[in-house]
Amino acid sequence: MTEKQNLSRELKNRHVQLLAIGGAIGTGLFLGSGRSIHLAGPSILLAYIITGVACFWVMRALGELLLSNLNYHSFVDFVYEYLGDKAAFITGWTYWFCWISLAMADLTAAGMYIQYWVPSIPQWIPSFIVLIVLLVMNLTAVKIFGEMEFWFALIKVIAIMSLIAVGIIMIVKGFSTDIGVSTFANLWNNGGWFPNGLSGFILSFQMVVFAFTGIELVGITAGETKNPSKVIPSAINNIPIRVIIFYIGALAIIMSIYPWTEISPDRSPFVQVFAAVGIAAAAGIVNFVVLTAAASACNSGIFSTSRMVYSLSQEGNAPESMKKLTHNNVPSNATLFSAAVILISVILNYIMPKSVFVLITSISTICFIYIWAVMVICHMKYRRAKPDIASGIKFRMPLYPFSSYFIFAFFAFVIVILAFNDETRVALFVTPLWFIMLAFIKARMKSKDIVEGDWVRP
Repeated sequence: MTEKQNLSRELKNRHVQLLAIGGAIGTGLFLGSGRSIHLAGPSILLAYIITGVACFWVMRALGELLLSNLNYHSFVDFVYEYLGDKAAFITGWTYWFCWISLAMADLTAAGMYIQYWVPSIPQWIPSFIVLIVLLVMNLTAVKIFGEMEFWFALIKVIAIMSLIAVGIIMIVKGFSTDIGVSTFANLWNNGGWFPNGLSGFILSFQMVVFAFTGIELVGITAGETKNPSKVIPSAINNIPIRVIIFYIGALAIIMSIYPWTEISPDRSPFVQVFAAVGIAAAAGIVNFVVLTAAASACNSGIFSTSRMVYSLSQEGNAPESMKKLTHNNVPSNATLFSAAVILISVILNYIMPKSVFVLITSISTICFIYIWAVMVICHMKYRRAKPDIASGIKFRMPLYPFSSYFIFAFFAFVIVILAFNDETRVALFVTPLWFIMLAFIKARMKSKDIVEGDWVRP
């Protein structure tokens, strides 16, 4: 197949660096961390460290694969090479579904944040408005998307760094809240590090893993990144420091200012803490920041799903019409299609506003675990199939193959946790239906093409 148009490489180093940060700082941290803290207490910090290690190794595997062949447009290309067309079809559409569900969760969060200022407004209305604005922006050039995400992510970074700095000053000066004095001792004075025992710590992992969903977005931007051999390793290697600062640092400060026992699972702890200490203006500013974080993650969702559908169409695994690019090289039909599906979340927010967030995040967690596991499987196959190429790449996955086995064990552990939690169990049993449906569709596609005599990869 001769390709008349290609995605343009307009994402610069600063875009990709902030995309990587934006992928690691979203609704899972700003809103979901309240639920995690409620379950685990201060031991949530350990949960973030363990999950951070697993996700960093996944990203190193992804980075090594992408750099082994700079012609890869996204990770679905190497799934096709190492696992075959059927796996590429299922993985590509599952990743699309991952970001669809993630965007739905972020739209839901956006509606909840708006209600902080306008409690009377129905949750679905601001969700709908945010979706329309982001859709319009995504239909412009990819450079505009990169600029949007750069500034969205920059707001989040500045806000968290400011929160940490202000929090340290409050703790050092012993600032008094309506609950008590701000002190690091609040981390262990209310039941110790594991106040709800091992069970609370374990149950927190679902939302903790969800907080990391999106870090692999670097793997989607590969086809639109300038100098990927330099930019991608830099973005991935900065993940550990981001985890320490943005997750461990921010949550440790929050639980030191305000005891974890007083943090609500249904509100953003970032907003709640500043509202509780009597800094109303700061609480409003923080609420604006978490709103931009939700918009940022949804923005990434629209971007990644449209590129995935475009990539699938290149392989004959999505309708031909999804290949269409605008004069700015933006896959317009793929973008409109993804946005139309994300619109379902607006309907869910109208029907079931109270329970939609947990349901969607649980489904998203399961699907992302599948995607990350497939990446690691491909990496292991690549190492065995192309040792000569692997030995020549400096950016390699550390501690291989131990790191791969650790990742698989960790993912199995999280799946078991989902089965034991009443709120997340339904997602564990519903999600397999998605994979069954995809396998059935692919089988039907293949049988039809065989009958027509043209079953070949484009």
